[in-house]
Amino acid sequence: MLVRPRRHLLALLTLPFALLTACGGDNPEPERTPVALTLQKIGAFNGAVTGAAEITAYDAASKRLFVVNGANGSVDVLDISNPAAPARVGTIQATALGAGVNSVAVHDGLVALAIEGKVKTSPGVVGFYNAADLKLLHSVSVGALPDMVVFTPDGKTLLVANEGEPNSYGLADSVDPEGSVSVITVNRTGTSTVTTADFKSFIGKESELRNAGVRIYGPGANAAQDLEPEYIAVSADGKTAYVTLQENNAIAVVDIATAKVSSVKPLGFKNHNAAGAGMDASDEDGGVNTNSGTPAIKIAPQPVKGMYLPDAIASFTVNNTRYLVTANEGDARADWPGFNEETRVRAHCPQGLDPAVFGADAANLLFDSSLGRLRVTTAPNGGKTGKNAAGQCTELYSFGARSFSIWSADVALVFDSGDDLEQRTKALANVNFNAGHEDNNLDARSANKGPEPEGVVVGTFGAKTFAFIGLERVGGVMVYDVSIPTAPVFVTYLNTRTGTTGDLGPEGLALILADKSPNGKPLLVVGNEISGTTVIFQLNLTY
Repeated sequence: MLVRPRRHLLALLTLPFALLTACGGDNPEPERTPVALTLQKIGAFNGAVTGAAEITAYDAASKRLFVVNGANGSVDVLDISNPAAPARVGTIQATALGAGVNSVAVHDGLVALAIEGKVKTSPGVVGFYNAADLKLLHSVSVGALPDMVVFTPDGKTLLVANEGEPNSYGLADSVDPEGSVSVITVNRTGTSTVTTADFKSFIGKESELRNAGVRIYGPGANAAQDLEPEYIAVSADGKTAYVTLQENNAIAVVDIATAKVSSVKPLGFKNHNAAGAGMDASDEDGGVNTNSGTPAIKIAPQPVKGMYLPDAIASFTVNNTRYLVTANEGDARADWPGFNEETRVRAHCPQGLDPAVFGADAANLLFDSSLGRLRVTTAPNGGKTGKNAAGQCTELYSFGARSFSIWSADVALVFDSGDDLEQRTKALANVNFNAGHEDNNLDARSANKGPEPEGVVVGTFGAKTFAFIGLERVGGVMVYDVSIPTAPVFVTYLNTRTGTTGDLGPEGLALILADKSPNGKPLLVVGNEISGTTVIFQLNLTY
C-alpha cells in the first residue's frame, strides 16, 4: 500500500454550476435537457511518475489546466486549447513559500495555491498567481496544513480548509495544531486579507459533541485540535460553506460573511446489515469458517456500522432546494506515532462477539472468511470501545461507507447508494473486483474500504443534474442522475485502467462546462495520482 502523501483530497473543485444557455440575442433559448450521457476519453497528459497528477483547475481565458504535481510539490501548467493533446507549457514552483502544493483553484485568471508549511504543523500559505504569465502576485498566511482551496461563485472570496493534522500523539515533541477554515477576501490589485473561522467556541463542549455523534477522539486533543477540515463546498449564493471533517464523521457549516462556524453536524452511521447496503468484507471469503480462504466476490449484508468519513463534497440545487453530495471514502488516524485506531475484527475482539448482539453465529463471524479481516476502528468515539464488561465486542465500526450520499442543507441523510458501487464493479473486463490502485489482485481492498469513492463534482444540463464520483482504488468515474435527490439513477461508468496499467488512482475531479470549454463540449478532468496521468473525458450528451 502506498504511503499516503498529503491529503489533497480531495482534491476536487466544487464549482457553481449554472444552467447553460444558447447564444441568441436578448432572448436566448434555454438549454435542452439530455436523454443520455456517456463519457469518452479524448486526451491525457502523462506526468510519468506517481503523484504527478492530483488536483486540477481550469482557466478558460488562457485555456490552461493547472495540475498539482505532488511528486515535485509544484503545479504543472497544461495547454488544453486542443483537449485531445494536452501539452505542458510551464510549472509553478512554490518551494520558496513552503514544502509543497496541496490544492489549486482558479477564478477569472487568478490562480490560488494551498501551500503546506515546511513544518506541517506550522501555518501554511496561499499564493496567488496570474494564470497568463504564472507570476506570483502576493501570498498570505493561513492555518496549518491547508488542504483544499475553493473560490466563491463571484470570485471575491477564497476559502481554505486547514486540516491541522498532528505530527504525533503523546510524545515529547507532539504538536497538534487547531483545524480551521480561512476566509480570504480577495484583492486582485493588492494584498488579500484573511479572517479565520475556527473551532475555539467548541472547546469545553467535547462531551456534547460526542453525545451528538461527532467523533472527538485524538488522545489529549480538545475539539479545536481534533476537528480537521478536509474539503469545502460553497452554496450557489456564496453565503454558506459546508466543510467535511473527515476523521470526525461530521460536516461543519460556515457563515462566509462573518467567517464563523455556525454548527458541526454529525453524519451518523450506515447500517451495512440492511438489504442493499452490504459489502464484501473479506479478501479470504472463498471458503466457509476458515482463516485460510481464497479471494471471492461475496457482497452481502453484514452486522457492521459504516462511518461515512467523507472526503469530497459538492453542493447543488434542485427546485430551489439545496442539497449536498459526499464521496464516503473513509480515513483512519494511523499515520502518526503515538496512536493508531485501525485494526482488524479478529484482533480487536479476542474475547469474541457478544452473542446477544450478533446472534448464534457470533463465533463464526470472527473467521477471516467472514468478518475477521475487516478493518475497523478501536476508537469509535472518545473513550468508547464498542465492548461490554466481558470484553466482547458489541459494535463494529468500519471506515467509509463504500458509497456516495445525498444530504439536505441541514445535513440530514436523503439518499445513500448502498452497495451499488461494489455491485457495478464486480464484473469489469479490465480490472479485478476491489483491486487496489497499485495492483490487480482480486478482493485486495474488500477488507478495507472497497472501491473507496473519493472525489465528486456535480453539473446541471438543462433540467437534469448529474453527479460524477471518482473511485480511488478500483478506478474510473461513476455517473448518476441526481435530479431527484431521493432517488438517483445510475447513468454510466468508465474505467480507463487495464490491470496495473492505464489510469490509476483518481484523486481530483474538475468539470468544465461547454461555454468555457476549449472545444465547446463539456469536459471532465481527472487527476490520477498513482499513474500520474491527467485525463480529459468528453461528456457526450444525447438529446
